[in-house]
Amino acid sequence: MNGFSLGRVLAVLIKEFKQLTRDRLTYAMILALPVVQLLLFGFAINSDPRHLPTAVLAQEDSVFARSIVGALRHSDYFDLRYQAHSVGELDELIRQGQVQFAVVIPGDFSWRVVRGDKAQILVKADATDPAATGGALAALAALPAQALAHDLKGATAPRAVGVPPFEVIVHRQYNPEAVTAYNIVPGLLGIVLTLTLVMMTALSVTRETERGTMESLLATPLQPLEVMAGKLAPYVLIGLIQTSIILLLARFVFHVPMEGGWAGLGLGVSLFIVGSLALGFLISTAARSQLQAMQMTVFYFLPSILLSGFMFPFRGMPAWAQAIGEVLPVTHVLRVVRGALLKGQSIADMWRELAALAAFVCVVTALAMARYRRTLD
Repeated sequence: MNGFSLGRVLAVLIKEFKQLTRDRLTYAMILALPVVQLLLFGFAINSDPRHLPTAVLAQEDSVFARSIVGALRHSDYFDLRYQAHSVGELDELIRQGQVQFAVVIPGDFSWRVVRGDKAQILVKADATDPAATGGALAALAALPAQALAHDLKGATAPRAVGVPPFEVIVHRQYNPEAVTAYNIVPGLLGIVLTLTLVMMTALSVTRETERGTMESLLATPLQPLEVMAGKLAPYVLIGLIQTSIILLLARFVFHVPMEGGWAGLGLGVSLFIVGSLALGFLISTAARSQLQAMQMTVFYFLPSILLSGFMFPFRGMPAWAQAIGEVLPVTHVLRVVRGALLKGQSIADMWRELAALAAFVCVVTALAMARYRRTLD
C-alpha cells in the first residue's frame, strides 16, 4: 500500500474519465472551444478589410469621371453601392454608417486634367475605426497614376507622364488623427457590460440552487417574471454605474470626443443591460453549477468579442461571420455607442440597432421565462 501503484493510478484515471463524460457540458466545451477558436481566427478575422461600401458623387459625366469610377469599381477595396446626388447626401450616408467612403468628382475635373491645373478628387472616409480604412486609403495612392492611363492620348498624352494628372484629397471624418482609443474605449463599454452582467446574473441564480435557497424561493407564490425582475433589478443599477464610470474615464482620461446623441445612447445601453441580464438568467436555467454557468458565459463571450467589430473591423469578416455578428447584441450596442459619441447620431439614425437590441431583449426574456423551473426536479 505504501509503494506507487500503477493500477491505482489507472483506477483514478478511469474514474475521472467517467466523471467527465457525465458532465456533458464541460465535455462539449473542451471539444468545441478549440474548434470555435480555430474557425474564428482562421477564417473570420481579417485586419485588412476589402469590398468596403462606397458612395460616389460625380458632378460631371465625362470619360475621365467614368474612368475614375471604373477604377474604383475594379479595386478590391471599394464596393460602389450608392450614386449620390449631393454632398449632403454623402455626408448623411457616412454619418449613418451606411458607407465607409464617399468619393466626390468635381464638375471641373476634366477641364483641370486637360489644362494640367491641379485636378483633384475628394475622398471622405469614416475614420471611426482606423483599422478599417488604412488599407483602402493606401490603395488610393496608386489611383492617380493608373485610373486615366488609357484616356490620356493625343494632345493630353503629356499629362500621363511625370506629375500625376490629378491628386486625391482625403478627409478622415470623426477621427481625423486616427486615434485608436477613440474606437476602442467606447467599444469597451459593451464588452465590460457583457462580461460582468451576464456572468454575475448567471452565477447569482445558480449559486442559490447550489446552496439550496432556491427551494424557499420556489415555495413562494412568486411568478417567474417577478422572480426575474426582482433578481435583476440590482444589477441594472450596477450596469448603469459601470456605464457612467467608463464614459467619464473615456472623456477625461482618453479625451474621447462626445458629440451628443445622448437619448439614443441611453436607450441603447439600457436595452443592452436588460438583455444581458436576461441572458444571464437564461444561462442559469440551463446550468447546474456555478462552474457550468461560467463556462457557458465564456463560450458566449468569445464570439462576442471577436465578431462584434470590437477587436477587428466588422466589414473585414466574411459574410457568414458577419451574419453571426449581426445576431450578437454586442455588435449593435457598439454601433450605438460609437455612433452617439463620435458622430452625434440621433435615435432616428440608429433605429436599426435599437430595434435589434429590443428584439434581443424580448426573445431572451421569453426563453428565460419558458425555461424557468418552478420545481427543482
